[in-house]
Amino acid sequence: MKVRKAVITAAARGARLYPVADTIQKALLPVIDVDGLHKPVIQIVAEEAFSSGIEELCVVCAPGDGERYTAAFTSLRDNLLKSYQDIDWAKEEAEKIDHLLSRLQFAEQREALGYGHAVYCAREFVGDEPFLLLLGDYLYVSDLPGQCCAAQLLALAAQEECAVSAVNPTIEHQIGRYGTLTGKHLPSQVGIYQIDKIIEKPSLSTAELELQTPGLRAGYYLCFFGMHVLTPAIFDILQKHLAQGGANVLLTPALQELAETEKYLALEVKGTRYDLSRKHGLLRAQIALGLAGEAHDETLTTMVELLAEANNRKAK
Repeated sequence: MKVRKAVITAAARGARLYPVADTIQKALLPVIDVDGLHKPVIQIVAEEAFSSGIEELCVVCAPGDGERYTAAFTSLRDNLLKSYQDIDWAKEEAEKIDHLLSRLQFAEQREALGYGHAVYCAREFVGDEPFLLLLGDYLYVSDLPGQCCAAQLLALAAQEECAVSAVNPTIEHQIGRYGTLTGKHLPSQVGIYQIDKIIEKPSLSTAELELQTPGLRAGYYLCFFGMHVLTPAIFDILQKHLAQGGANVLLTPALQELAETEKYLALEVKGTRYDLSRKHGLLRAQIALGLAGEAHDETLTTMVELLAEANNRKAK
């Protein structure tokens, strides 16, 4: 199964990042990537997709945001070429932005009707192909040298020729933040499950009754990682759910129906997710990217200095 297209959902305004998100789209917030360069968050997400073999990209955004993203990236590219003439890293970065702009489309979510509706807005872009689904406010750090998290997911989807969602074993007190699932281990396959049941942000009591997965450590559950490879069948399911009305159409019930109608796997991805919309989420992601990349020593030194300063203040 060849996956050529990716969808990034970035329509939400980011209320949890108030007041920053009132002046700039949260997906344009700057972060220092593993290569040591400042980039907008959405560029880091897009580069993960491109490095995994994705050829075309669609950002689901709020009305008018497509023009803002295009203008921001065009300005960034032009400033790089103007301010850093004849400097190799600037030329390479400008080429990456050109590549992004040449492969980028937008689909507007005109009404805030939920995450499932946001995904459905990309139906025309996706067509009849499988696609990679990513979140515009999640960043990832892979534990596998040379293979990012999205590449791990796409490799299994190609091997098994089916939909695959990335999951991480998650401690029980955090499962109320995520879609949580259970399933059966595939024979002789480490960390791969045939999905049985999915519940969106379950209570602990519900998870204890319905979402225990044999083989996981006590107190841990399989929670969505924030990336999926889905087949176009998801759009027919979402269309049916949208026709039922409601102001908040979730993706999770549609994924449950997908699991009941076709082969659908979960993969324990070797890596860590960072939700930028959480309190201190941007800070945690920045530290993790710094420690995983070229700025490792500088990041570590900064952390030690800050801890020493905090300890000195406390001692006074």
